[in-house]
Amino acid sequence: MRYLPLTSEDRAAMLARIGAGSIDDLYVDVPSSAQLSGLVDLPLRQTELQVERALKDLAAMNTQAGETAFFIGAGAYRHHVPASVDHLIQRSEFLTTYTPYQPEIAQGTLQALFEFQTQVAMLTGMEVANASMYDGSTGCAEAAVMAARITKRSGVVLSGGLHPHYAETTRTVCEALGMGVKAAPAAIDAEAAVGELIDADTACVIVQSPNVFGTITDLSPIVRAAHAKGALVVSVFTECVAFGLIEPPGAYGVDIAVGEGQSIGNALNFGGPYVGLFATQEKYIRQMPGRLAGETTDADGKRGFVLTLSTREQHIRREKATSNICTNSGLCSLAWTIHMSLLGEAGLKQLALLNHETAIKTAAALTAAPGVELLTPRFFNEFALRLPKNAAEVVDDLVDHGVLGGVPFSRLNPQAGLDDVLLVAATETNTDDDIALFKSALEAVLEGDQA
Repeated sequence: MRYLPLTSEDRAAMLARIGAGSIDDLYVDVPSSAQLSGLVDLPLRQTELQVERALKDLAAMNTQAGETAFFIGAGAYRHHVPASVDHLIQRSEFLTTYTPYQPEIAQGTLQALFEFQTQVAMLTGMEVANASMYDGSTGCAEAAVMAARITKRSGVVLSGGLHPHYAETTRTVCEALGMGVKAAPAAIDAEAAVGELIDADTACVIVQSPNVFGTITDLSPIVRAAHAKGALVVSVFTECVAFGLIEPPGAYGVDIAVGEGQSIGNALNFGGPYVGLFATQEKYIRQMPGRLAGETTDADGKRGFVLTLSTREQHIRREKATSNICTNSGLCSLAWTIHMSLLGEAGLKQLALLNHETAIKTAAALTAAPGVELLTPRFFNEFALRLPKNAAEVVDDLVDHGVLGGVPFSRLNPQAGLDDVLLVAATETNTDDDIALFKSALEAVLEGDQA
């Protein structure tokens, strides 16, 4: 059987039904520069064995995080994930489950979601949390749309420390909905500058701490400034382990806290899947996207769980839905919950402390190299360095020395004019030998250029 067993007549009937003259009409919104003019450069057909060999050859070209000294972060972090996490999530009752459309039958799934929500709320210091989002960037966009519903305004202000990928995702979603987006210039330590951009139409201010450069910010002044003008504050994070050591968003009185949970329970995997964490104040619960599992008692008085709130379009009328997110990252959120349960409060604090101490040692070692300057004034496990040459070129040269030495900021935001800025992340997985290798490699690269 063919994979696409539609006839020409079938396709013509489908196009006629939706009022399109041709298949090309379906892609009018895609820029011509992004469209292929011919076939992809691949064989038209191969056997299963040939495909398997070809894919293995392609995979062998990648350098995996565990194969070398690894200091890459910028929103995706390498942490140790206990073997028990993967063992448990691969149980068939977890691995094969999907959205419970008769939710009360799936008590185990509902309890897992409930425990996840509880842990997210405790970690962020917020009152309620949903049963996960796709990832941190789409969660950020959903938070902006949620703020617009609450305030009846249509403006969004982005801080200069917001991760550029989060900013672009938010801009794409908001502008498609007719919302205006203003962004402050990229800045190492200027989250508070967003206050100058707030006006009468601002629905929310989106800030990040620790921000994309690693800077930790006291969000209290921003919250006061935004609330004074009727705007909400969305606090974003990309490294959730940080809240084992620093004040959570809820401590500052933010309205919505959203970010990436990949650091806990979910190993790096060439781009995903990830798990978005989303928490807010209880008074905004009905405007929160996604789903909410709740605890109750059954007819016999025994503890049970229910799907308390589901505001997505699959469950209610589309025009009443708060979001078109069609599912949650259930397996990834379960991995997050299992890992967090294994850590416990004391374990999370210890893990966060290990990260911070390792980052301090790494920063001290690298700034000993000639011409290297530490830019981040307050950091957790990630910081920004100014190098005496183009950061992207340095990163490429470091690979030859067996070091994956971070992310050039220019890769995230080419227009910012920060071509000499390098983002470096250090976690509990980095050893003293890794740091020493990074230091010697950086010195060799910089000295080689001077020679």
